[in-house]
Amino acid sequence: MRITTSIIDKHRRFTSSSRLWVSPICFSQKKKPDPPPDSSISPVELNPKTKFISHESAVNLIKRERDPQRALDLFNKASQQKGFNHNSATYSVLLDNLVRHKKFQAVDAILHQMKYETCKFQEGVFLNLMKHFSRFDLHEKVMEMFQLIQVIARVKPSLNAISTCLNLLVDSGEVDSVRRLLLYAKQHLGLQPNTCIFNILVKHHCRIGDVDSAFRVVEEMKRCEISYPNLITYSTLMECLFAQSKSKEAMALFENMISREGISPDPVTFNVMINGFCRSGEAERGKMIVEFMKKNGCNPNVYNYSALMNGFCKEGKTQEAKEVFEEVKEMGLRLDTVGYTTLMNCFCRNGQVDEAMELLGEMKASGCRADALTYNVILRGLSSEGRVEEALEMLSQWGCEGVHLNKGSYRIVLNALMKNGELGEAVKFLSLMSKKGVWPHHATWNELVVRLCGSGKAEIGVRVMTGFMGIGFKPEPECWGAVVESICKERKLLHVFELLDSLVS
Repeated sequence: MRITTSIIDKHRRFTSSSRLWVSPICFSQKKKPDPPPDSSISPVELNPKTKFISHESAVNLIKRERDPQRALDLFNKASQQKGFNHNSATYSVLLDNLVRHKKFQAVDAILHQMKYETCKFQEGVFLNLMKHFSRFDLHEKVMEMFQLIQVIARVKPSLNAISTCLNLLVDSGEVDSVRRLLLYAKQHLGLQPNTCIFNILVKHHCRIGDVDSAFRVVEEMKRCEISYPNLITYSTLMECLFAQSKSKEAMALFENMISREGISPDPVTFNVMINGFCRSGEAERGKMIVEFMKKNGCNPNVYNYSALMNGFCKEGKTQEAKEVFEEVKEMGLRLDTVGYTTLMNCFCRNGQVDEAMELLGEMKASGCRADALTYNVILRGLSSEGRVEEALEMLSQWGCEGVHLNKGSYRIVLNALMKNGELGEAVKFLSLMSKKGVWPHHATWNELVVRLCGSGKAEIGVRVMTGFMGIGFKPEPECWGAVVESICKERKLLHVFELLDSLVS
């Protein structure tokens, strides 16, 4: 991809700064770049009706552009207009485009130039970058974006900025960074934590299993009038208690929340309780929570029912799970893909594959789209019952229907063929997989070679092995041993020498 265009012509200066513009792409290159080529964006392409492009139009054009180079070109063309200066919105959309395409050095260069701009930048520019960098596991960059708020936006980070940064670090398990952020906020920003920030700290302690420290944070919250514990606080604590198999303490906290604090639970809080009981193998108690909700005017939502159904499925109680499913339909709610797949998996594990396939048809008829995991549940169910031919037929049918399957779909069928001893069919299916660019698990193809050699099909086994070696895969010692032993038994020593040559070469 060509990304050598400087953002602003090197002979042109910003009207808002006497500093020369540095191309973010050139900034990222170690060697001296070639002279910038002409832009690939024509003035007509920017706006066919007028020679001037507004900030709003620039934002829309850059936002729609999938090629980061063309996004830069659009940004450059707009800035070349007389009297036009980029603002927070145009910078923000360009940075968003570049960071989505992982052009991190380009982002750094643009942020460097923004330090010398006179326009007012919004804090949201940096919050958006924080979220992207966190998604790419660049946690130091998250901290850096937080600190750049003061440098570039020239304002102290708001409580929202602190909460956003803190939450991203906690979710990523970056404990040291959390401590550094809190210390920085206290020493340099005069932080007065609100309920949101305290809740993030509660979540942090719960995440690492330190429920006692979480409760100490809650006590601190109660001493601060501006940050009193709320429903999120108690829901987080309850979830932690359930995770530590302390359901009695969790229920006591729930009752305390209602009776003493006067906080009414919502479906999310109830879902914490339903999930907590179901995960500990007490789905019946989860069902009691659902009944409690209905009696107290809090209508269960689809997530409450899905959690309960999943609990019954894990306990192998197919009939109870099916009853929950029927109640969902009676309530006029629509299950999502996860809900349908959960029940199908329960059917398949109980040997009711036909019921699972009927449910798949019902799922499609309801307009709920099945994903690869859904189809894999059916394939695994058919394979586990030895109905490999049907699995092959379904695989072929779904392929014709344009269903998106993943590599796991093909691996399930290949493993089933091998388990049934249908080695010839397994080799044919392996050929089909290779045409689709799907490769079996490393252990699977090694096992296939060993089995082929053990069944007197050494020649086919050698072909399979050399085929995988040709694409860079290395056979296991057991695989080599089976091949050499099989060929030696057939007294084809020339093949052995050729294999040994390929091994040491």
